[in-house]
Formats: sequence, structure tokens, C-alpha cells
Amino acid sequence: MEDTYNNRTSLVKGAKGMVKEAKRHATKKVNKVVDRATDEYSTHRNYSRFQDEEDEDEDFYRNPPRQDGEGYHDNEEGSSDATEGHDDEDEIYEGEYQGIPSAGDGKKHKEGQVAVGQPVSDSTRDRKDLEQERQADEEELAQQYELIIQECGHGRFQWQLFLVLGLALMSDGVEVFVVGFVLPSAETDMCVPNSSSGWLGSVVYLGMMVGAFFWGGMSDKVGRRQCLLICMSTNGFFAFLSSFVQGYGLFLLCRLAAGFGIGGAVPIVFSFFAEVLSREKRGEHLSWLCMFWMIGEIYASAMAWAIIPHYGWSFSMGSAYQFHSWRVFVVVCALPCVCAVVALTFMPESPRFYLEVGKHDEAWMILKQIHDTNMRARGQPEKVFTVNRIKTPRQLDELVEMESESGNPVSKFFFRIKAEVHGIYLNLLKCFNYPMQENMMRLAIVWFTLSFGYYGLSVWFPDVIKHLQADEYASKVQIHTNERIEGFTFNFTLENQIHKNSLFINDQFVNMKLKSVTFIDSTFRNCYFDDVTSVGSLFRNCTFVDAFFFNTDIDESKLIDGTEVINSTFTHNKTGCQMTFDDDYSAYWVYFINFLGTLAVLPGNIVSALLMDKIGRLSMLGGSMVLSGISCFFLWFGTSESMMIFMLCLYNGLSISAWNSLDVVTTESFPTVRRGTGFGFCNALCKLAAVLGNLIFGSLVGITKAIPILMASSVLVGGGLVGLRLPDTRANVLM
Repeated sequence: MEDTYNNRTSLVKGAKGMVKEAKRHATKKVNKVVDRATDEYSTHRNYSRFQDEEDEDEDFYRNPPRQDGEGYHDNEEGSSDATEGHDDEDEIYEGEYQGIPSAGDGKKHKEGQVAVGQPVSDSTRDRKDLEQERQADEEELAQQYELIIQECGHGRFQWQLFLVLGLALMSDGVEVFVVGFVLPSAETDMCVPNSSSGWLGSVVYLGMMVGAFFWGGMSDKVGRRQCLLICMSTNGFFAFLSSFVQGYGLFLLCRLAAGFGIGGAVPIVFSFFAEVLSREKRGEHLSWLCMFWMIGEIYASAMAWAIIPHYGWSFSMGSAYQFHSWRVFVVVCALPCVCAVVALTFMPESPRFYLEVGKHDEAWMILKQIHDTNMRARGQPEKVFTVNRIKTPRQLDELVEMESESGNPVSKFFFRIKAEVHGIYLNLLKCFNYPMQENMMRLAIVWFTLSFGYYGLSVWFPDVIKHLQADEYASKVQIHTNERIEGFTFNFTLENQIHKNSLFINDQFVNMKLKSVTFIDSTFRNCYFDDVTSVGSLFRNCTFVDAFFFNTDIDESKLIDGTEVINSTFTHNKTGCQMTFDDDYSAYWVYFINFLGTLAVLPGNIVSALLMDKIGRLSMLGGSMVLSGISCFFLWFGTSESMMIFMLCLYNGLSISAWNSLDVVTTESFPTVRRGTGFGFCNALCKLAAVLGNLIFGSLVGITKAIPILMASSVLVGGGLVGLRLPDTRANVLM
């Protein structure tokens, strides 16, 4: 009886000893997060502590304290299950991959212990506790990952990825500007009425808005590389297809799908590249990456200038199928996207994403690839990758609604899409939770105001220049009144003329062009029209008597205001709408102006990249937006073409620094699990503001200068002041 009582007392003492040791180890584990950035890591880059502390925990649980209260000791026999049969030849060398630690390694003391040492199941723990534990794991991973990236170095791998992602970002810049360049030609070629004009620009931006939110959120669930491949492939396919479709409705649908695809490029590209950069390199190299968006603008402007005005670069198959030069331009603009897709197939996934989703093996292999690639490029191939074990955050189970197995494939597809969108929405809601709520609102305001002012003025500037050109063109119109022309053959181009009360008798109009010519109250008797092309030409209240029309584009749409056709014949009329002519100087001039505007961005891009880490993201963001808003006031003095072009270049050069710094700040403001979602939401707001800016500023062209100037200035200055209140992310590690 007494022996039983003594054994029970020893058991109680042993259990108390285990609990005491468990509490001590739990305290140590919590304190690890606090001193992760101490001198041991910053000066020596010693990863051994991650392994030593976990090994110490493993020893405690593998060799628990003895029940007689003596504590725990190493196995004096020198043999155990873990080491039995091990000899010197099987030794694991430094840098050799040792695999993922077992699920319980180093964590059991966190999960709580009962008296007999059994861990508490996750199903019995509070969800909030698990999320807090994951948060602590993510903080520890962020510190360790920063040290690993520093050991991998910055070299050939980052520059290869820089070029590949740069092509994807270039495609986004091309997509934004290709719309404005093809809009006049496409709507003319497809006979789009004025009531439907302008839909092309809005539809593309709407597609990009939805695509930014969807693909950005999906990149947090399935990976950066995979999502970028899919969205770029979608853009390339539908952009190429849009160059061949003939109907305006199908063309809108293709451009909508292309916009939906390219919408994911910006949030994924910046998230992807930031996750392979160390803290001291991140600001500068993300700014250099922004230059590819500017290169996309220059590429689109140069190609439009070189291709679209050359209307001879076209072919037709009958009168139903026309392939004009603007379609060639659309095909050429799809080439950067195709190149990005091909190059992206040779690049690995983001290792940071793999660690967040618990794929330790895959992440370790990619990090080793980065290290070895950079070391070989430096001429140090013998340098060993010394990381053996990387922290992986606790993976939380999610409640997923399952679709019935008996459902058809279409219903399963839409059910999957619905589930993914719902998951993205839930992830987005976490971006608005404390402590990110206030910063998220400020980011949204800055994105919206900068985009509204930038895209609104980007539309307003060219349209104002066109309006000035139109006024100058109209001032040079030639007016002919009460003229009588009989028996004359017109076989040349008539341009910018008005004929009033004119009489044409037995005249021939053969192989000629009418450009911006208006006939008012004129009469045509026994006239012959053969192969006549008219653009911007009208017949108002005219009379045709015994006239013959062969292979012309003169139809009811140009015979207006009571024009009468008496005993006249129309045969083999030209179908479709006719493009403008090879001698259209205004087309060259408009594209050249855009080309100059994009070149003006280059100095601002270089300055922002060099000074991003020196003067800070927020100072550059707020200062650039405020200066851009102030520069808008000088538009009061823009009374000539040359002055407006100068103001366009000045505005573009000042605003680009704001875009670059905003991209960097947004990338660094979100944790890895929500970086794509948060960035995608901000970029979707950007495209929504672009649509509103295009509609509002475009409607004010030629009406007033005051409203666009005051509106652009106020939103840019207000957004810049809000941007100064954002938290400084320069010293942040990527959470």
C-alpha cells in the first residue's frame, strides 16, 4: 500500500516537472520573435539558432524528465532509436537539405500539454488563438526570410526575373495606350455612330478593373507565376483575335477579355518581384521595374506613329473583310505579351508564396536555385547554401463548400468560380480589419485621386490639342459661292472647302477624294461619279438630276437636310466606312505628341529610382502629387499647340515619381497572404477612376478650361496630402 502511494507521489512530481519545463520552453519560444533582429542575425547571419532551439525542444520531448524528479538527461548509453545504425559516412554536411521537420517538431510546447504529455487537438482550440499563432509564425518567417534572401545575394537571377516581369508590365502599358490610338480608326472603319463612340475605351478599363481584383486575389491562392501565366495568355489570345474580327460588338468583347487578362499584370508583377528582393534593394529595383510601363507607352506611341497613318498597309477580301493598318498595329502591340508568356515558363514560382502555403521543400529548392545562380555568376560556385530549415507558418483549415459530384462540368466550373471569388472577397475583408483598416483607406484614396487626375488629363490633353488643330483647320477653309462649272473633270483631291449655291453641269468626278468638303444648296445635272471616296464630306439641301454613281461611298448618310435625288442611278457602291488618307498629317502629329509625352517620363523615372531609398517613399509620393497638381494651374496659359505640348511633358515628368513610389508603398504595405488581393483591389480602384476621368474630362473638351484644371489640381493635391499620412514602409520586412 505504501509502495503504491510512493509511486503515485513520484508520478505527480514528474508531471509537475514536465509542466514546469513546458512553461519555460513556451516562454522562450514567444520571446524568440522579439529578439529576431538582434546583433546575432544582423552581424553574423547565423541561422543555427532556429535549429538549435528547435533541437532543444525536441530533446525535451524525446527524453522527458524522469519520474523520480531528477530532471531530464542525455542518454548515457550513447544509443537511441534516432542514432542507432548511424556511422560517420552517413553524416549530413552543412548546406545539405535535411527535409521538412515533422509536423510536431518544436511546436508541441505551444499547443498545450495535459498531465500525461498529450497535445491538445487544433479542433478544440479557439480560431483566434490559431490565427495569433500563425501571425507569430509569419513574423518569425519574415525575419528569417530576409536573412536568407541576403545570403542568396542580388545578381543574375533577380535580373533575369526583372526582364521577364518587365515584359509583362510593358504589356500592361501597351494595353492602356493601344485603346486611345486605335479608337478613332476602329470606330471609323466599323461605321460606329457617334452615339456608340467612346465605348471602346470604357470597356477595356472595366475589363482591367475586374481582372486586377480577380487575378490579384487568385495569386494569393494558387501562386504568382501560375496566375501571371494565365492572365497574360488570356490577354495575348484575345488581343490577337481582336485584330481580325469585323463587327464592332465582337471587337468590344475581345478587347474586354483582353483587358480582363492584362488587369492582373500590375498587382502580380510587383508582388512577385518584391518577394525575391532584400529590404535594402527593394525600393530602388521596384522603381527600375516601373520603367517597363513607360517603355510600353513609348513602344505603343512609336508603333502607332509608324503604322497607323500608313493606310496602304492593308488588304481586303471582297467588300466584307477589311484589314487596315490599325489592325496591324493591334497585332504588333500583342508581341510583348507573347514574349512575356514564353519567358515566364522558364522562371520558378515565388519561394515566399510556397512558404506561406506550407510547401517547404519547393521553397527551399527555389531559394537554393537563386543562391547557386547568383554565386555562379559571381565566380563563386563553391559557396554552399547554408540554410537547412525554414520556418513555415501554421496552416489553418478553411471551410469549403463542396459541389455535388453529379453536377455537369459547366455548373462545376461556375461553382468553382463562385467559391474562388467568395474566398477573394473574404481575404479582402481582412485588409480592412485592424490594424490595416486606416492604412487601407488612405491607400485607396491615393490610388483613386492619382488615377483620376492622371488618366483624366491624359484624355483631356490630346483632345484639347485636337480641338486647337480643328480650330486652326477650320480657319483655313475655302468658301466658294455661286459658281457654275460645266463639262469639267475632277480627278484630284478636294479638301477643306465649302461650296454654296453652286451649279455643276455635265461634270465628271473620277478617281478622286473629297475630304472635309461640304456642298450647300448646290445642283448636280447629268454628272458622272466614278470611284469617289469621301471622308467628312456632306451634301446639304442639294439636288441631283440624271446623275450616275459607280463605285462610290456616297449614300443616304451623306445626303442630308432635304437633299433630293431625281432620276439618278447608284451601282456597286462601296461598303463599309472609309479610312482617312495617306496625306493625313494630323494623324502623324497626334501620335508624335503622345510619343514626346512618354519620353518626358524618362527623367522622372530615373530620378525616382535613384532617390527612392534616399528621400523616402512618402516624401516622393506626396511631393510628386502636389507638384503635379500645382503644374495644372499653368494650363491657363496653354493657348497654343506648342504650349500645351510643353505642359503635357511637364505634367508627365512630375507625376511618374508618384506612380513609382505608390507601387512600392502598396507592395510593402500588405502581408504575403494578402499582398496580391490588396494590390489588386487598389489597382481596380485605379481603373475605375480612369473610366470616370475619361468620361468627365472628355465631356469638357472645347467647353471650358476652368473645371478640368480645378478638378485635376484639387484631387492631386488632396491625394498627395493623404499620401504623406501613410506609414513609412522603407524599413519593413515582407510579412
